[in-house]
Amino acid sequence: MVDPEVVTLSRLQFALTALYHFLFVPLTLGLVWILAIMESVYVMTGREVWKRMVQFWGVLFGINFAMGVATGITMEFQFGMNWAYYSHYVGDVFGTPLAIEGLMAFFLEGTLVGLFFLGWNRISRVKHLLVTWFLALATNLSALWILVANGWMQYPVGSAFNVETMRMEVTSFAEVLFNPVAQAKFVHTVSAGYVLGAMFVLSISAWYLLRGRNVDFARRSMTVAASFGLAAALSVVVLGDESGYAISENQKMKMAAIEAMWETEPAPASFTVFGVPDVEARTTHFALRIPWVMGLIGTRSLDKPIPGIANLVEDTKGKIASGLEAYDAMLMLREDRNDAQARAILAAHDQDMGYALLLKRFMDDPRKATPADIQKAADSTIPDVPVLFWAFRIMVACGFYFIALFAWSFWLASKRRLDEKRWYLKLALWSLPLPWLAAELGWIVAEYGRQPWAIEGILPTALGVSSVTAGQVWISLGGFVLFYTVLAAIDATLMVRYARRGPDGLGIWPAADANSLSPAGKGPG
Repeated sequence: MVDPEVVTLSRLQFALTALYHFLFVPLTLGLVWILAIMESVYVMTGREVWKRMVQFWGVLFGINFAMGVATGITMEFQFGMNWAYYSHYVGDVFGTPLAIEGLMAFFLEGTLVGLFFLGWNRISRVKHLLVTWFLALATNLSALWILVANGWMQYPVGSAFNVETMRMEVTSFAEVLFNPVAQAKFVHTVSAGYVLGAMFVLSISAWYLLRGRNVDFARRSMTVAASFGLAAALSVVVLGDESGYAISENQKMKMAAIEAMWETEPAPASFTVFGVPDVEARTTHFALRIPWVMGLIGTRSLDKPIPGIANLVEDTKGKIASGLEAYDAMLMLREDRNDAQARAILAAHDQDMGYALLLKRFMDDPRKATPADIQKAADSTIPDVPVLFWAFRIMVACGFYFIALFAWSFWLASKRRLDEKRWYLKLALWSLPLPWLAAELGWIVAEYGRQPWAIEGILPTALGVSSVTAGQVWISLGGFVLFYTVLAAIDATLMVRYARRGPDGLGIWPAADANSLSPAGKGPG
């Protein structure tokens, strides 16, 4: 049996490093597109003000990009440090998109970032604009391959267990790439990053207007952020609906936990707006429900039910029994690779073998499991319902708030009244942390919601850890926390320092024009 403390600490370490890393990734994804939009206006109009805007926001982008690279590289060390069996068992599949990301996207990003910062006076306007647009595409391409790998963990298609190597192997790379869960995660994640980038520009620009600094610069920046942010916030809701449908089709337990749906409801299922999930009683107190909504989101129909937790646990017990047949056959094939009967049994039940492996969390030999052991293993597939329930609802509430804020910002920008209402500017400033909160909660829903699986239905998390001691993991955990905390402090210090100095303080914006208006006398021109 695996040491549960090692599993818990290894999970904690990966969760902390992933949460740190995800502080930087969404801002990179969103801010780079705003740079591309601003520079396009500069090239089309020839007005230097837009070039200076690109250069200033580019400084903040560069700081964030560097921190994202530093935290991303160290994250991958953990697959060898704390998740060695995971890497051995599924590395042939999981490692493929990660290798492509490193070779094709990561090096491309690095080259384009260098050209972006060093090419202003070395290449023509149009060529530099192309660099910026290619940089925006490269950052999204990098995110695509990462999310293809993660999507396979959520819904492992295009792969199969090879009894000869005792490992998972790719059977169809096209299926891995076009995995519906991966594609839904990609578009939803990048659109959330666009919201974060827009809010970043909107909030900092509001800070300048509150202090009467860089008024012309801030108005223009807020106009771009409001337009881009509104489109992004609306797309998050639409694409989030697609992501929800993918979850209900392929990760039914996660969907049931998000909804705290203990029993299967008559179709179409209702959506619980508010409630207090009670894990012990397996009920939700004070539930406020909207009829039909969850059924429409989860099944796109009026007659298909969404299975509840209790029903899914019963289904899991049957899959564990089937998986035990495959597990026994696998052990027989290890003794005799020519055992035709064992090979036939494995072929018939290998899709459920991962469920038999759930028992290894509780015993060394799953074949000795009693009905009580099988029940315990089946119950272990229920994730933390209250955490998922509230994380999802806070995330959704933030999403609708972003739509309202950006819509109001867009209206004010269209009327050239962005700096007339100080309460609005304060609201925009105070909203800065919310997209990060929503992004981190989205990560928790996606990753925490698939526990106890490292690879859904194939490899339980408890079996993926390295053969290390709890003390060793404590040391590496402490080292990572210290390293990432220092990086986060450096990033926050640099961001605040350069944002406070502003474009005039950095020499990007002429001091004499720091509070200038457009020729029309108000608003961006």
